[in-house]
Formats: sequence, structure tokens, C-alpha cells
Amino acid sequence: MSVYLSEYINPDSRRYLEEHVRVVDNFDNPEEIEGIILRVLPVDAGLMDKLPNLKVISKHGVGCNTIDLAAAKERGITVINTPGANAGSVAELIVGLILDISRNITSAKEKTQEGLFKKVAPAEMTGMELTGKTLGLIGAGNIARKAADILSGGFKMKVLAYDPYVTAERMSEYGYEKVETVKELIERSDVVNVSVPLTPETKDLISGRMFDSFKKGAVLVNAARGGIVNEADLYEALKSGKLRAAACDAFVTEPPTKENTRLFELSNFIGTPHIGACAEEALVRMGDESVRECLKVLAGEEPAHRVV
Repeated sequence: MSVYLSEYINPDSRRYLEEHVRVVDNFDNPEEIEGIILRVLPVDAGLMDKLPNLKVISKHGVGCNTIDLAAAKERGITVINTPGANAGSVAELIVGLILDISRNITSAKEKTQEGLFKKVAPAEMTGMELTGKTLGLIGAGNIARKAADILSGGFKMKVLAYDPYVTAERMSEYGYEKVETVKELIERSDVVNVSVPLTPETKDLISGRMFDSFKKGAVLVNAARGGIVNEADLYEALKSGKLRAAACDAFVTEPPTKENTRLFELSNFIGTPHIGACAEEALVRMGDESVRECLKVLAGEEPAHRVV
């Protein structure tokens, strides 16, 4: 029995996996592979068909957009993920990005290093306080709720949330006000956070005329997936001043560079290379859970977090 693993996971988790199965990083003997553990590896129907004994695909993380879930279901292949393991680390990055773009931290650092300021407290670096402002959540899952806990608890932010899969009663239990449309949420929020998976329904969810609905001086953060916020339209919104600032940890083309996104031309934008889950503690949790749940399925047991 073999499990395919070609991407980095916590070394202790890898060693535990190696104690139970043969770990391979190639498809030279496809009939032996019964499991795949992945971070960003694309797994489509064609690859599944090359692995006749594949039983489980284990996602080291949450988003399964690189896996053809319909194809896996058709072939009786179990797909699992680790939805809570990285929630804290991604939420903390979201809060960091919001603070950064609200107070111009990265921009001030870069301009200071370039010697562009002739006096302290330059007017062009004037930022926005978060205390008492309104936070809008697009998606109210584990990550978004942890970020909202930090921002509402620490900065007394009011929380609005759009999530068609969460009832108004449950939103009230969280301490949020449920809104029925993305447009309404954007119109009422000072800070908008995107925490939804990339699906046909969420592709370009924020695009085009939607940017006209943002409050003056609002900021936007997307640490979910590239393609939910249309990058070309975001560029125009930032350049025209429809948004104060924006930050992304996820892009259509990754890793992001000046060559594949114009957003880096703008001083009111910051981008990071999908590092939301890159905290030591989160990597330990994701590695441990993705390995143990993979082995559980191979042993014929029901996993804790089945996607398909």
C-alpha cells in the first residue's frame, strides 16, 4: 500500500505516515497508490483514472478547489480535509492585513526606507482607526468567525455577515447581524473580509459595478482564494479611490509577482504569497490530521471531515 506525497508537511507527520505505509513522490507504480495527501497538487479525473486503487484524497488544509470533487464522487473516492486546523493562523493573518492597510504600515515602511519623508507623521500616511467601525464578513465559517472574534473583542467592531448557509438565528448567536446580499454588506461595512471557497457561484463575486457600492474609505481583504475578487476590477477600484486599500493573500496566478498582477504597482495594495496557514502550529495540526485521517479511511473507518 502506497500514499502519494510530493509536498511539504510537518516532518513528524511524515514520519508517522512512513511508519504505516509506503510513501512515494511519483506515479511509477500507479496500481499501488491508495491515497494522496496534497496541499496544492491538482487532482483531476484523468489522474484518478490512472490510479485504479485510489481510495482517499486527503487535503492538507481546507480549500478543495484543486480536486475534481464530482469525479471523486463518481469513482467512490473519499475526499477529506482539515477545516479547523489552520483557522487560527489564517484569522490572525487576516487581522494583520487589516491593520496593515488601515494604518499604511507597509507603505510607510517602504517610503521610509526610500527616504521620501522630510518630517515625522507625514499627512499622506494618515490611516483609519478600527475601533467602533463595521466589519463585513463574506462567509461566516471557522476562519471568518475567529477573525471576527479578535476584531470585535479587541476593537469593538460591529459585525455584519453574508452567508446563505447560515441562518439569522445562528448569526445572532455569533453576535452578528445577517445581511441578505453581498451588495448590502459592502454598502454598510468599513472593512470587508472574504472567507469563502472558490466555486462557480463565488467566482468574481466582487467585481465590476460591485466596487461602486463600497463606503468611502473602506478596505478589503481576501485571504481565501484567487478569483473571488476580480483582480483587474480591484486594480481600477484602488487606482480610482473607490477603495482606500486592499490586501490579498490569494491570487488567480500563484505565487503572485509584478509580472502576473498589476496590483503590485499600487501603493494602497499589499499582497502576500498565500501564507495564511504558514504558522508552525497550524502546520503541525494540518500535517497530523491529514495523515491520521488518511490512514483512518485506508483502514475502513469513517473520517472526521468528509468532503465527498
